[in-house]
Amino acid sequence: MISAKRVNTSHGALHYEQHGAGANEVLFLHGNSLSGRVFKHQLSAPGFNDCRMTTFDFPGHGDSDNSPIPETTYTLPGFADATVQLIAALKLKHPVIVGWSMGGHIAIELMARLPRLRGVFLIGSPPVGKVNGVNDRTLGFKGSPAGSLAGKEEWSNEEATVFVHRIFLGSEDHELIETAKRADGRFRTRMFHGSLEGLGVNQREVVEASTLSIAIVNGELDTGLNLEYFDSLHYKNLWNGKVVRQPGVGHAPFWQAPQEFNASLRSFLSDLDR
Repeated sequence: MISAKRVNTSHGALHYEQHGAGANEVLFLHGNSLSGRVFKHQLSAPGFNDCRMTTFDFPGHGDSDNSPIPETTYTLPGFADATVQLIAALKLKHPVIVGWSMGGHIAIELMARLPRLRGVFLIGSPPVGKVNGVNDRTLGFKGSPAGSLAGKEEWSNEEATVFVHRIFLGSEDHELIETAKRADGRFRTRMFHGSLEGLGVNQREVVEASTLSIAIVNGELDTGLNLEYFDSLHYKNLWNGKVVRQPGVGHAPFWQAPQEFNASLRSFLSDLDR
């Protein structure tokens, strides 16, 4: 049974959902303009009986509040701080973070803040470095999978539909489209400008220096990523010693081929247990 609740933070009240009560704590972080519901194929999937699975909506997304301090909240460090407050409120002791796209970049921010993390599972989130204090996106990205919409404040209904089609390879899922339309557009412009300002950690340095077990799964058809960039990093503890390219999927492998993705996630969690 999935339970849905809210927790108050300095960035507004956050909506979260949980399934299971196992010893393995797994926290999912969603992507730009979406919500924790993108992980519905994981939250109640078979094979995770030993897990306490948690999803939530970032401020300005889904059923969470818009931020009362958007200039501070709608940045990678701001979303990381909201996540830290949620982790504390839910009393998650040693969570495994599963971060997708923007959520993966927030997961890397958390790696620098929370030494008690048990592991990190990144999806479609190239840990780019900084040049003169600014993230050099050209290293890990060929462009956003959503194009210029990813940083545009106001969307028409048609643009929200186009956004979902691009991210989910033609999906017409009504819930996804409505979720994208709901997102606080101020977040998109503030996140973009925050990146230009150099806010947040040097993600390449964090990932390369970390001794945490890190899994990286990308869709082999993800045209927005420079997939070779991931292979160029010097990891200290990369799961199975390689970056996984899930065949036949794009930017959202957990949605487009959940059975194969879930098998990878289950295997990663099992290896952490050992």
